[in-house]
Amino acid sequence: MVESIGTLMIIDDDEVDQMLYARVVERSGRVENLIQMEAADLALAFLQSDDCPVIDVILLDLRMPRMDGFEFLEALTAMGDAAAKVGVVVVVLTTSIHPSDRARAAQHPLVAEFWNKPLDEGMIVELCKLLD
Repeated sequence: MVESIGTLMIIDDDEVDQMLYARVVERSGRVENLIQMEAADLALAFLQSDDCPVIDVILLDLRMPRMDGFEFLEALTAMGDAAAKVGVVVVVLTTSIHPSDRARAAQHPLVAEFWNKPLDEGMIVELCKLLD
């Protein structure tokens, strides 16, 4: 099993969730670099920038204003070379319990998992397993 994650990007518009995520990630000791984005369109712009590191994992909320998680996935797929900065692991992390959201996410080639909030340390361990 991979012991740590190089760079984890979390895209979620909820400020309280973001604070919780930062604490969970720090306590896990398994993430070298955490990038937090409160809007999917800002995350896309960052991924296209020259100073963007290679992203190993993205945790993606579905329900966000301006651009939702599914729109982000489609835009990321359309980015071509910039999408190469993202590793193979995109995990949807959401409060949605709608089977249609789960099914839609499962059909997207970039999505490895569909998890319900909140993030916990066990999920960080599972992310490491996904990187194997």
